[in-house]
Amino acid sequence: MSATQIQIHTPEAQATFDKAYAELLQEVRVAQTGVQFLLGFLMTLAFSPRFPELSTWQEYQYVLTLTAAFAAATLLTAPAPFHRVVFRHGLKHRLLSLSHGFALAGLVLLMISMSSALLLVVAFVLGSVTSAVTGALVFSAMVWLWFGLPMWQRLRHGRLAAPR
Repeated sequence: MSATQIQIHTPEAQATFDKAYAELLQEVRVAQTGVQFLLGFLMTLAFSPRFPELSTWQEYQYVLTLTAAFAAATLLTAPAPFHRVVFRHGLKHRLLSLSHGFALAGLVLLMISMSSALLLVVAFVLGSVTSAVTGALVFSAMVWLWFGLPMWQRLRHGRLAAPR
C-alpha cells in the first residue's frame, strides 16, 4: 500500500473527503435545479403550436440545446450513482476527483445549453442579429462569472496550490 493510500484512509483524511464531497453535492444541487427547469421548458417547446415555424437552422439549434441540457443533467447527477456503486469500497478519493470533473463538465454544458436556449428564443422573437449579440453577451458574462472571475481570484490571491 502506498503512502498516499494510507493517508487517504486516516480518519482526518476521511473527514476532509466527506466535507469536500458534501460541499460538491450542495453546489451541484443548485445547478441541477437550473438544468431541470431548462429541460422542462425545452421538452415542452417541441409540442407548442408555433414549433413548426422554426427554420431548419433553429430546429438543429433546438436539438443541440436539448442534447447539451440532457448531457449537463447527466453529468451533474453522475456523482450520486457513482457514490452508490463505490460506497464502502475505499474509493472516496476517486469519487471526489471524478465528481469534481463531472461537475465542471456539467456546468460547461449547462452554460452552453442556457446560452443556446436564449439564442433560440431571441432569434425566434427578434431575429438572428439581435440574438447573436444577446447570446454573445450572455455567454461571455457566464464564462466570466462562472470561470473567469474565480480563476482571477485564485491567481490574484496566490491560491493555485492544491487545498489542504
